[in-house]
Amino acid sequence: MTESLRIVDGLEGVDPAGWNALAGGNPTLAYEFLDSLHRAGCAGASTGWAPQYFTLWRGDELAGAVPLYAKSHSYGEYVFDWAWADAYERNGLAYYPKLLAAVPFTPATGARLLAVDEAARTTLARALLQVARDSPVSSLHVLFPDESDAAALRALGLMERRGVQFHWRNAGYASFDAFLAALSHDKRKKIRQERKRVAAEGVTFRRVTGHEASAGDWDFFTKCYRRTYREHRSTPYLNREFFGMIAERMPGNVLLVIAEKDRRPVAAALDLFGRDALYGRYWGSVEYVPGLHFEACYYQALEFCIERGIGLFEGGAQGEHKHARGFLPHETRSFHWLAHPAFARAIDEYLEREGEHISGYIDELNDRSPFKQG
Repeated sequence: MTESLRIVDGLEGVDPAGWNALAGGNPTLAYEFLDSLHRAGCAGASTGWAPQYFTLWRGDELAGAVPLYAKSHSYGEYVFDWAWADAYERNGLAYYPKLLAAVPFTPATGARLLAVDEAARTTLARALLQVARDSPVSSLHVLFPDESDAAALRALGLMERRGVQFHWRNAGYASFDAFLAALSHDKRKKIRQERKRVAAEGVTFRRVTGHEASAGDWDFFTKCYRRTYREHRSTPYLNREFFGMIAERMPGNVLLVIAEKDRRPVAAALDLFGRDALYGRYWGSVEYVPGLHFEACYYQALEFCIERGIGLFEGGAQGEHKHARGFLPHETRSFHWLAHPAFARAIDEYLEREGEHISGYIDELNDRSPFKQG
């Protein structure tokens, strides 16, 4: 069957079922999630995320795809290359535009070379690198790929960068108490104290999926989300239209945790989930309550995973505070190609030193596991 490669500037001409078959049930890669980012104006040419989606076709069948963007900045990526961009600028070189294979504003691991088989994955990887070489860009970056994609990119000689996230794995716990029983005494005691403190403040929680959440729930979450960014003196990436779209288009993959006190909402957290994994995304509050962040963002989500038998909870970028709450270090990877030979050599040397530091950091965290020894 004849194979062809096409670059498209959106998903309008792609069959949703065909795309989702490649996404493998990962909600962060779902057609509805990515398309909503574009339709709501969150990720588009006007915001510095110009879609250049890479698609591989076998006849009329979609056999592979890459969520690829031409970027004019480095915001919303969670693998930081600001120092690289600054070095280019100081030497009178342009770092932007660059090509980025990633899910906008989402540091979740998953496929980046969405492929029906290994041959399609290899074709995508080779063609992606060739497109970067043939384009007027400084570089190509592939963020948070899964192991199969990592092997394909590594085989092509892309530079590999290592990072750390904190992930929770469900060991078949029958209840939240069963999870606590697996922790060391001091960690178990601390979590119980945090939960009691929140309960003593009269805070209760509602966990609602997109099927159950009301327009008022989404209005309140959006208010919390914007407040969080405002407190950090940042501009929010997402808007109310986007949240409404994913609630309508993928309601079975969206979880809202609403905290209430005296019959009024005081905080909210948003998670995405599929059959196998839950991804913590955003949270915010309108009133300070000690321990509320941990309860809304972690403990409520852990209970949800245990109830539904979800095996993995990715807590998002950074956050060593997750370690004491049962999240273990997970090594993430990103892959990079730079057109400028001298900069490529310098960054390769830097990544080797950085990788040694990451290895030592992970070893240190594993030596002080929050779980009972043995």
